[in-house]
Amino acid sequence: MIKWFFIIMLPCLCWSQESTIVKVQQLISNKSYKKAEILISSFSNNNPNNLHALELYGDSVAHQENWDEAIQIYKKLTTQQPNNANYHYKYGGSLAKKILSVSKLKALNYVGDAKDAFLKAAELDPNHIETRWALVEMYLQLPGILGGSNKKAYGYANELENISKVDGYMAKGYFYEYTKDPELAEKYYKMSVDIGGSLTCYDKLSKFYQQQKNPEKAIATIQTSLDKHQRNSLHYQLGRVCAEYNLHLDKGEECLNTYIEKHTARDGVPIAWANFRLAQIHKHKKDKTKALKYVNLALSEMPNNEVFQEEKLSILQLF
Repeated sequence: MIKWFFIIMLPCLCWSQESTIVKVQQLISNKSYKKAEILISSFSNNNPNNLHALELYGDSVAHQENWDEAIQIYKKLTTQQPNNANYHYKYGGSLAKKILSVSKLKALNYVGDAKDAFLKAAELDPNHIETRWALVEMYLQLPGILGGSNKKAYGYANELENISKVDGYMAKGYFYEYTKDPELAEKYYKMSVDIGGSLTCYDKLSKFYQQQKNPEKAIATIQTSLDKHQRNSLHYQLGRVCAEYNLHLDKGEECLNTYIEKHTARDGVPIAWANFRLAQIHKHKKDKTKALKYVNLALSEMPNNEVFQEEKLSILQLF
């Protein structure tokens, strides 16, 4: 009788486990990282052999920038499945983020392990794009004393190009931007847009133009991306650049109002920031009443935001 009971209950138990995993994945997708952590930590502790659950546990704490805990979790995964490239990549990624969050002296404790993890992932999977991106960034960002190397970074950008032209071009754009060669950076970012045309390609190019203090090109790039992809988040990005640079204010106002009207949690940026940008636009237009209206709306959602508070003081000083 007991034997038959377990046979009957087994599908129910499997369904319950799968349901929990799906729910956690949805929470992470919706950026509800703390809720995901609470749910998956309990589930993972009760199901220690479920490596997918353990990986999601690591993802939930990594998204919250709890690097110490993420390092421990991903290291455990690499120990249990040493031939899984993705586990080594995530372990190396959490170590790399830890390096960037501490002093150079403390960073020495993590650099070797981060490199080993990324190189192991690259060895295990010759087509692992994310690992090669990580190696490009790591070798560029690390000081020479900690093992940084422009030559090695460019080498992995070449590997990326062999795997994926789009990623290779974006990586080379990033390389030349980081090494202060804006002409070549623009060339490769535009090449990635021409052959890829994804949201990421357009985003890299528009951010490059903003870094180069060329808002007109940034606005044109975001507008082209918006026309092609029809993503509401791009309404905010376009409005933000207009507000920051005091350009095309009517266009920026229209985009921000559209963003607010169509806003969902997936858009990422809270409505408070859209109201803050509208306050900036009306400040540029010397409309103190509307500027105060929108900055107060922003503060009603985020009352402790210092940027919003400073903007209100600036608006109050208008004529």
